[in-house]
Amino acid sequence: MVVAFDSTGLQRLDETTWAHPASGDRIHISLNGSPLSEPAWLENIPAMRHNLAVEYAQMGCLIEAEPVVLGGVRGVCQVVKAPIPNAPSGQVFLANIFLAKADRHVMFGCSAGESGITGVREAAIMAELGLMPDGWVLPHPYAPELRGRLPYHRGDDPAWDARFPEHPLSRVRAWVRWVLATATVDPAFAALPDFVPGPPAPGPGSAG
Repeated sequence: MVVAFDSTGLQRLDETTWAHPASGDRIHISLNGSPLSEPAWLENIPAMRHNLAVEYAQMGCLIEAEPVVLGGVRGVCQVVKAPIPNAPSGQVFLANIFLAKADRHVMFGCSAGESGITGVREAAIMAELGLMPDGWVLPHPYAPELRGRLPYHRGDDPAWDARFPEHPLSRVRAWVRWVLATATVDPAFAALPDFVPGPPAPGPGSAG
């Protein structure tokens, strides 16, 4: 396996997926035998963040996209929220670490969904700040003009995680900190050339 981590206490569901018995949080690893299709990556972080924010707006909202180092390999961690599929309310939070090489990439991620009464973190923060709903939503930090399926708001700030450690957003961020400190990467994968986006493909009628 390209990424190795301590799975003690987790239930293995298949070759690439594990579940936490108590919380239901899932960890997944996938190796894709093709390069990323992103037009910008670590060579242009502002452009990468803007592009990802636009991409994720269709399903929910990109909360953050941060450069990371996992097992000595540079990558990007994307934290995203989306509505829980086929549910009347609630959100699922995902933290996906992408390690991209020239001809392949790995996604190593954790997903955690709200259960029971939803929106507790948001309601508590809003009450503490004394905010009306129109002061809650913020322009997206990577794409201020963006209007996605879910809004970016004050409750997404990691400064609140310590106050709400059991919230799924706090849990996926805690998972990221843990794997960055403890997981390892196959040296053969680490030695491959890094992914660097090429120029965009010529459009119809382009000269050349």
